[in-house]
Amino acid sequence: MKEAKELLEKYNVGKCTPKELLLLQKWFHLMNLDEVSELTEADLNNAQHALQHQMTSVIRKSNSLTLWPQIIVAAAILIIISIGTFFYLNYLDKPISKQTISKVKNDISPGGNIATLTLADGSKISLTDAENGQLAEQSGIKINKTADGQLVYEVRHLEGGTTERSLPAVEMTYNTIETPPGGQYQVNLPDGSKVWLNSASSLRYPVRFTGTERRVEISGEAYFEVAHNSKMPFRVINNSQTVEVLGTHFNIMAYPDESSTNTTLLEGSVKIIKENKSKIISPGQQTRVMNGNIDVLSVDVNEAVAWKDGFFMFKNEDIQSIMRQISRWYNLEVQYQGIIPKKFFGVKISRSRNVSEVLEVLESTGSIHFKIIPGNSLGRERRIIVMP
Repeated sequence: MKEAKELLEKYNVGKCTPKELLLLQKWFHLMNLDEVSELTEADLNNAQHALQHQMTSVIRKSNSLTLWPQIIVAAAILIIISIGTFFYLNYLDKPISKQTISKVKNDISPGGNIATLTLADGSKISLTDAENGQLAEQSGIKINKTADGQLVYEVRHLEGGTTERSLPAVEMTYNTIETPPGGQYQVNLPDGSKVWLNSASSLRYPVRFTGTERRVEISGEAYFEVAHNSKMPFRVINNSQTVEVLGTHFNIMAYPDESSTNTTLLEGSVKIIKENKSKIISPGQQTRVMNGNIDVLSVDVNEAVAWKDGFFMFKNEDIQSIMRQISRWYNLEVQYQGIIPKKFFGVKISRSRNVSEVLEVLESTGSIHFKIIPGNSLGRERRIIVMP
């Protein structure tokens, strides 16, 4: 980039040699939009005016075919600089549109398998940085990290064929796994139950399930596949409710910035308890706990668990609800400017895409627009500005 700027400066004052002209042409031919954006508007405009002037001068002086290679070189460079100037002046650091959103320089990558495990003694393990394999052993349980982003609690087999389940009861100890905004993780509990955590969520659970129940606590969002055990009900606790099951598949969405706590059932049956009220639901139903009430609705369960399968799935959702989900997965702030129209969206798109591609789909309706501010090393926050 430094060499290219120096060549442009030489070209602007008419000091480029034929060899340097060819080098400048090659450089412009190979560079991409990100490199163009590092030049200032003045750089591009000055180069463009200088090229136009030199082309005119060369053409006026040309009495033979020997000068035409220089004309062709200058014309090629002029065209490329013109294109670069057009993109610079029209697209960079301006509201993005569906024609250009996937090409913006200031994009934001999706989240991934990021989480922190807090052991019973208070020590913390970054599951993102930890090596695959055994991380710790507690109360006869091995804690392993797998290569595909899972935390597995494995019952240790003892000599003589006995297992941890046959050992005398010990004091209950707890672990907590937390995902930040932009993180997700899967946990396989000692009883065989599986839990998927969405972004900005946490799960607190005992290292060993003992006694008459299996009790865990969550915040945020989690999908559960609970191993059946009729003698030891599985209970999920959060600030709004208690969910009681024997063995089933269900999703709980309990973010503090959402207006309700939603429990969606895929298989089996669950009982939702809120103070002195309770409801039992069947597959395909969802409870919404809000203002002390438990409402039951029939829903598309695929929408509730799309995040676990790697998708955003919005059905008749307003932009505020959609942007809360985008904010959590891409770890960014959302800012609204102007009067945002009350419009509902329906779309399904992979969560593995950069944020610009998700916003492009929403923007294609023509009723909403976005600007991406990616943040920087100086502490500038990652933001999406939503505009009418």
